[in-house]
Amino acid sequence: MTDPKLTPYSEPLNPDGVWANPAAWTLALNKTVLVIDLVESVRLMDRNEADTVAQWHHLTRYVRDQVLPRCAGRLVKSLGDGLMAEFDQAQLALQAAFALHRYTTEINASRDPQDQIWLRAGLNTSDVYADDLDIYGQGVNLAARVAGLADPGQTVVTGPVRDSIVDGVDGVIQDMGESHLKHWPHPVRTWRVWPVSTSDAARSPAPAPEQADLRPCIAVIPFDGGQAAPQHQVVGELIADGVITHLSRNAQLLVISRMSTSAFKGRALSLDDVGTHLSAAYALSGSFSVVGDRVLIQAELADVKRREVIWADRLGGPLDDLLQMHSQLILGLTDASSQALIRATVERARVLPLPQLDSHTALMGGISLMHRSTARDLDRSRELLEAVSERHNRVATPWTWLAKWHILNVIQGRSPDAPTEFRQAIQLADRALDLEPTSSLALAIKGHVQCHLGTQLDESRQLLLQATDVNPNDHTAWMYAGFWSTMWGNPADAVRESEKALELSPLDPQRFFIEMLVAHSYLMANELEKAVEMCKSSLRRNRYYLATLRVLMTAQYELCQVAEARLTLEQLIALQPGLSVAKFLSYGSTSPIRVRVAAALRGLGLQ
Repeated sequence: MTDPKLTPYSEPLNPDGVWANPAAWTLALNKTVLVIDLVESVRLMDRNEADTVAQWHHLTRYVRDQVLPRCAGRLVKSLGDGLMAEFDQAQLALQAAFALHRYTTEINASRDPQDQIWLRAGLNTSDVYADDLDIYGQGVNLAARVAGLADPGQTVVTGPVRDSIVDGVDGVIQDMGESHLKHWPHPVRTWRVWPVSTSDAARSPAPAPEQADLRPCIAVIPFDGGQAAPQHQVVGELIADGVITHLSRNAQLLVISRMSTSAFKGRALSLDDVGTHLSAAYALSGSFSVVGDRVLIQAELADVKRREVIWADRLGGPLDDLLQMHSQLILGLTDASSQALIRATVERARVLPLPQLDSHTALMGGISLMHRSTARDLDRSRELLEAVSERHNRVATPWTWLAKWHILNVIQGRSPDAPTEFRQAIQLADRALDLEPTSSLALAIKGHVQCHLGTQLDESRQLLLQATDVNPNDHTAWMYAGFWSTMWGNPADAVRESEKALELSPLDPQRFFIEMLVAHSYLMANELEKAVEMCKSSLRRNRYYLATLRVLMTAQYELCQVAEARLTLEQLIALQPGLSVAKFLSYGSTSPIRVRVAAALRGLGLQ
């Protein structure tokens, strides 16, 4: 028996470019499209796949057998964690959404909070193209986009739906203003809608997933001038303001605003008061004295909970320096205190048992140790990040950093199966985005993984650009956007985006990593001398980072500095004894820059 020959199917076009068989589809006017999305589907499937599938099966049967017949709707599709339906009237589509929210609220009453099922709903009214299988058009896409704006248990609608319903009759409406939606050319105004019978206090039956801020919190108290002359009393606030400004640029720290810390000006400092009133884990305080045209600063950083000083120092310089845009005194004080905080946190994370670690200590320890490159530190980093993820499994941040850990594990040449580990990173990033769809870090991480894989490059680029739109001050988003341009795009964009990341992270403890990516962009742009200098700056901060050594070796080789390139290659082999050209190329797709690195390795005699 032979298989029948399959041929591609296409509808013929008439001379005007219109389908010759109009019966294949119809233009349906003024249809309301309802899109339902299962919240945290990745986490729920991972926690109990069979139960989640069973619950979704019951839900779709309820939709098909009860909701749609009652609301005169048609089920278009069910995708396993979402469904789409169309209606002739917006009011009936809204009733269907409310019915589904009531259904999940009722079944959740008997379920553990971790296993509860919540839905997001989005509605849009427009003309759509329809056939027996599906519906098509921009209006369908818009319904799916606005569903992503809803919190668990909520319904969000567009303007045409809002215009078709009556506030207080069909639902209680709240204006959300304009939102920038993924892949949508202009801002879209949307509204949240609740059932009329729902009280204000209970409008959101499922709170949004807890997005706890797990960063260590620091309060900078105005420095005390004692008996300083009246014209110098402002110096203490100048010091605190400057340090707060610079510390706020460190994305790994949560900094209390000066309006809050100024309440402690001139008061005898009590760490208990700082902890009680500011909820800060660390306090930076001190005193100053002015002698002539010079100022002497005595500073100390204290761990509020443990009531212990973890760093103290004296700094001195010209008094006028405090008024400069780039005050060396302020920069020195900020850098020294932030580095001391990170060192103390990381050291505690390395040596204390996991149950004794605060979540912010474990998270910061995991972030810092993953960039230290040694096998011991990388293993401890994963242990810490997994522990925080278990404690806060509905918070996006630890899942996102765990995804980045897998990327770095591949880059450092430790992974026995790079493609599989990259896919693990994508799954973790998806879990984070399921919890926090607008997380710039999670968007950037997922885009970065796809960039390494060399697959779905257009989607990868869009994710990275979306991350920079969501948070223009997120240096990670700019850093990975620059890396994408280095690998696959325009060298000028690579340099611009990478330098933007460097500009946004003057005090970042992982600045060496950013400098490594900037060096990549210089190499791609054939600015070889700048690439060498940037690599050397990065290696001064972390001498063990393999990616930096690879860029340095390649730039040296292409500059005909063969002797220097051989020495760099020797360092690479010492850190990665099993290195080969084939193993290096297995880390990801064959991008132009990876080809150049491989050529340098071969040119220097590596097999």
